[in-house]
Amino acid sequence: MKLATAVLHGRQFIGVLNDNDQILDLQRAEKRLFEMETVPSSMIDCIQMGEKFLNHVNQLIQGVKKEEETESYLYNLNEVTLLAPIPRPRKNIFCVGKNYREHALELGTESDIPQYPMLFSKAPTAVIGHDAEIDLHSDVTSELDYEGELAVVIGKNGKRIEKENAGDYIFGFTILNDITARDLQARHKQFLLGKSLDTSCPIGPCIVHKTAFEDINSLTVETYVNGEQRQTGKVSDMIFGIEEIISVISQGTTLEAGDIIATGTPAGVGKGFKPPLYLKEGDVIEISITGIGTLSNTVSKKTKS
Repeated sequence: MKLATAVLHGRQFIGVLNDNDQILDLQRAEKRLFEMETVPSSMIDCIQMGEKFLNHVNQLIQGVKKEEETESYLYNLNEVTLLAPIPRPRKNIFCVGKNYREHALELGTESDIPQYPMLFSKAPTAVIGHDAEIDLHSDVTSELDYEGELAVVIGKNGKRIEKENAGDYIFGFTILNDITARDLQARHKQFLLGKSLDTSCPIGPCIVHKTAFEDINSLTVETYVNGEQRQTGKVSDMIFGIEEIISVISQGTTLEAGDIIATGTPAGVGKGFKPPLYLKEGDVIEISITGIGTLSNTVSKKTKS
């Protein structure tokens, strides 16, 4: 099940993507098929409903299959604007740094390979969706970089989660581009400002529920810039696995439904090339992950107010 947040004619709604480049408007379908209005317009509210929400969505999907007239609630993707699945997270996005060995080495030496998960965060105001423009921020950085990542979406609140139980707290998975201002990182000696510029956290195009994956570790993360492959890596290549990351974060920090965890990026970031290949105006970054889809964004020179 691929869940998305979309806008049509100024109205935001939660939808399900199908294999025909269409999106099912859950609110409109529910009203038409069941004469009910219970589906929230917020993805976080949907996630908090848990199994009740998923069961209801499956009922709607089955109902749609029996219908002949679907124009009022089934739209072509080119008719809508896809937002980030969670357009405004309730708190900072958790991020894991240097979680692929070869990425740690391209930015440093063996001593830079972490022994424990390296954690930082990105501000909620950095989040944008699929096809939205990334601000080059040329007034504050000349070293804007990309990082394609698998992101985990938490499904329920938890604290001191044991590694073996961590999967129970996962709702699903999405794609995240951890856009980074490398010079700001170096200047401020920490990650927050360099990772939190407005538009520096594209997420999407959807959240895929965890039940769609037999083995999440078999997924491949690929990043292309202007059609050229820059990054490729399997989730199984991570130094710290998803369950361990969730457990470590939750030992003293409560994870909540709708929280997002970016799990790290493979080798091939712009800074790792000699000379570095930083982003420039007009660059198109496409990040693809098996079973989820492709997150695409273009770099714009205009500084947003």
